[in-house]
Amino acid sequence: MIKNFNLDDYSVWTALVTPFNQNGTIDYGTLTTLVAEQAAANNAILLLGSTGEGLALTLKEQQAIVEHVCQLSPNVPLMVAVGGMNLKQQLAWVEYCNHLPIHSFLLGSPLYAKPGVLGQTHWFESLLNISKHPCMLYNVPGRSAVDIPVATIQNLQQHKNLWALKEASGNIAQFEAYRQAAPNLAIFSGDDALMPYFAQAGAKGLVSVAANAWPLQTHEFVQRSLSGQYPNLFTQWSSAISSLFTVANPIPVKVLMHLQGRLTSSYLRPPLTHLELTQTTCIEQANNTILSWH
Repeated sequence: MIKNFNLDDYSVWTALVTPFNQNGTIDYGTLTTLVAEQAAANNAILLLGSTGEGLALTLKEQQAIVEHVCQLSPNVPLMVAVGGMNLKQQLAWVEYCNHLPIHSFLLGSPLYAKPGVLGQTHWFESLLNISKHPCMLYNVPGRSAVDIPVATIQNLQQHKNLWALKEASGNIAQFEAYRQAAPNLAIFSGDDALMPYFAQAGAKGLVSVAANAWPLQTHEFVQRSLSGQYPNLFTQWSSAISSLFTVANPIPVKVLMHLQGRLTSSYLRPPLTHLELTQTTCIEQANNTILSWH
């Protein structure tokens, strides 16, 4: 049975890491604990995003993770990422997840191919049409190589299954262009560091990497940002977030969670490796600072 949630009630969506054992298998015991921690902080959960190394997992592993978390039935909504460049495969994935007790999809723009307005409109419309859940589109040119064109958002803004947009270009002007093109679309920051700026521009919340390491503190910071009460924390927040992106995400956050004792291993699926992070002083200092908030 699917629990009913009002997705607009959740300002933080944690792009959950995928915990692995040292031999590279999925650590389901730790995954259970991480889900419980996010639910306790009232953070909604995104599974299999780039922070969750979704594209480095086999289809059977992806299915097993989503099914495992669904069986836990956390008291927060669940979103499942849809990403790649093979539309037929992504449609099949959406159809599979439609039958599970999830609440939303994150629809990534096609990787590598760099389609324009018409190609992206067709891609997203095809996925929106088959979905049985509200969907958040994902603009992340750093991974897909192109922005979602504003015209594509205009083409899709009236679709009944289009609920939100995750904007992760790092460009406030792009955020404002989407806002103007689709004023009724909920837009979430996809950059932890930019949350205060996006909040001032009308963002509804944050899809967060940092919330993996600091569930309660990230929730608090987002609430303060949305209410304009963040100034005393902004410098500390900005410095801490920078430490989580010194090398490719999710390397630093997984190393930090291992240091926290919350992951049994800092293992990442190739081509990522924890060995890229040659020193941990910055993330340890950031951890001490952010945990001092509570």
